[in-house]
Amino acid sequence: MRRSPSHFAGAAARLAAGAALVVALSAPAVADGGDGGFTIKDPRITESSGLAASHLHPGIYWTHNDSDDGPYLYAVDSRTGETVATVTMSGVGAPRDVEAISLGPDGDLYVGDIGDNLGGTWNHVWIYKLPEPKVLKDQTIRATQYVVKYADGPRNAEALMVHPKTGRVYIADKNEDGGHLYEGPAQLSSSGTNVFRRVATIDLWVTDGAFSPNGEQLALRGYFGGILYTWNDGKPKRQGRLNVPLQGQGESVTYTPDGSELMYGSEGKDSPVQPGSVPGGGSDSKSPSASGGSSSAGGDGGGGLGSGAKGALAVGAVLVVVFAVRRLLRRS
Repeated sequence: MRRSPSHFAGAAARLAAGAALVVALSAPAVADGGDGGFTIKDPRITESSGLAASHLHPGIYWTHNDSDDGPYLYAVDSRTGETVATVTMSGVGAPRDVEAISLGPDGDLYVGDIGDNLGGTWNHVWIYKLPEPKVLKDQTIRATQYVVKYADGPRNAEALMVHPKTGRVYIADKNEDGGHLYEGPAQLSSSGTNVFRRVATIDLWVTDGAFSPNGEQLALRGYFGGILYTWNDGKPKRQGRLNVPLQGQGESVTYTPDGSELMYGSEGKDSPVQPGSVPGGGSDSKSPSASGGSSSAGGDGGGGLGSGAKGALAVGAVLVVVFAVRRLLRRS
């Protein structure tokens, strides 16, 4: 008998609730404390899907919700977890599925309205660019909108990265069997279509990415792990696995301003932002700090598990939810 969509939605919700309980029991608490980790406390932010460390305001991280929120960006103070400014983007129409945010060397925020959960239904997506505000207050800022297409056809993506030296924009698509890195034109055009072309294969189900401040590393994360690449003049070379902390739905990553740590974010109410170490360092200094809040797991990309038994149980539970929900949605 064909089940109704509400039936599958209810089943998915029950699975998610069960997994969330396991994760809550196994994951360490995250305390407020600047770059040592913090919790996003704004009740409006329930689907934090991108993260970018401010260039102008120490301790501030920019984030946004996933779809169905509107043209809003939130400046979150990592010392308190509170939102200190809300920016409303004008001149961009109605955002569709905002998935990523990055800061360029020009001091502008780049916002990636690049999600497509229906797997290539939309023949174009958008990037919005606006200056990072010099004063943190609630305000409306006009953004420039860029139309984006891929040379090899539409696709779903959640990771947008702006190189901190060249200003070139890159997108990594999201595919559970592994995806690709796409390079945009040298200069984005607001009057024409910007075609992004495939430049590398990525062996990861990518949910976000970030360049190191010195532009020498590219970090890509997924739900259950991550990969660090040396940039290698635009020809990424795999450097190693990232110790990504276990999170309920790991959606975002950014480097700290000095490049010494990676900060990992997750969706959900009161979502945690947790630090992780950077293999090889990602700063301009010769001896960057390699300390971080995620525990070592032998470099297997599953850091932050705590005790082995609890970590394995939590990862298994989340995997069950993800793939069970996917099967339920296919059957509906």
